Amino acid sequence: MKSHTPLVSVIIPAYNAEKFIGKTLHSVLSQTYKNIEVLVVDDGSLDQTAEIVESFAQTDHRVILLKQQNQGVAIARNLAITKSEGEYIAPIDADDIWYSQKLEKQVQCLLNADDSVGLVYAWSAFIDEDDAIIGKYNFWYYRHINSIEGEVYKQLLYTNFIGNASVPLIRRECFDKVGYYNSELKRQNAQGCEDWDIYLRIAEHYKFRVVREFLVGYRQVNGSMSRSYLSMEKSYNLVMQDSQKKHPEIPNNIFNWSASYFQYYLAQQTLKCDDYGNALLLLYKAVRLDVMLLLHPGVYKCILNIIIQQLKTLIKEKSHSRLEASKPLSANYQITDINQIKIQQQKTWKIYDMILSQRLEMMSQKT
Repeated sequence: MKSHTPLVSVIIPAYNAEKFIGKTLHSVLSQTYKNIEVLVVDDGSLDQTAEIVESFAQTDHRVILLKQQNQGVAIARNLAITKSEGEYIAPIDADDIWYSQKLEKQVQCLLNADDSVGLVYAWSAFIDEDDAIIGKYNFWYYRHINSIEGEVYKQLLYTNFIGNASVPLIRRECFDKVGYYNSELKRQNAQGCEDWDIYLRIAEHYKFRVVREFLVGYRQVNGSMSRSYLSMEKSYNLVMQDSQKKHPEIPNNIFNWSASYFQYYLAQQTLKCDDYGNALLLLYKAVRLDVMLLLHPGVYKCILNIIIQQLKTLIKEKSHSRLEASKPLSANYQITDINQIKIQQQKTWKIYDMILSQRLEMMSQKT
């Protein structure tokens, strides 16, 4: 077993991040794995982001502040990578947090793997603006979707099971081979899927591994999806079009399933922002792409919520409450200790889960 402690370069793009950047940096600097450098790129912030980062840099030499004019998250990450020196690269967004053993466990996983493994991911917990853990965590999904390993390209096309940009630990050589984050997406007003894009490009050449533990706090902020779903939709379409051109051997139905699943995700997010018209339109697009989505109970929860809210509007009820199933910041947990998360056992398989499982199993088979 390898025993050295390679340098990990933590890269943090930050734009107007004064509200959470302090919490993010504290979580990074409190890691049990100490051999790190932390490169924060201030992407033309108009608030106190740079001053907060500088205060951390004055007390911890591992923190390095870089500045650029506002050019977007991809260029900010790329700048940090080019200025970094670590053997491993660990991205984190400026509003998320890591739990204390995140890097230690991922580094050990990479050290125990051979060079064919380029990326290690872990599980994310949803947190609110006060760092409380929220949401429900279903055993089936974490066992079957959030634990995919090996050659994962087709499964990753279907769904971004890594979850968010603050999760992976990546070998530097991956970027040398596949290139950096795609900065062209911002130029086309199509931000949102830069992380999914780089994961796909890495998966073309490297295997993935997972640490089956909650190690990342993925922050949910009310209204953060408002008006951005069009950019995300365009970003997704460009990424998938590129994949489809490079891999004509992959059946079209996989891309249709993927697009349907993503449209359903966008519908859920717009619904949380009370954008009922666009949520319904996105659900319609999702079902047109994959009629099997009609077997997903979440579709009907979304529709029911839309109907109830529209009825309330018609009868002029001035209520801000919504169905529990659609709350972006659900009070199901409200805990801060990551070790207290309990994954719910699913007693019976839902029909859509069975379909999803069969599809993922089919994709894992080499052709």
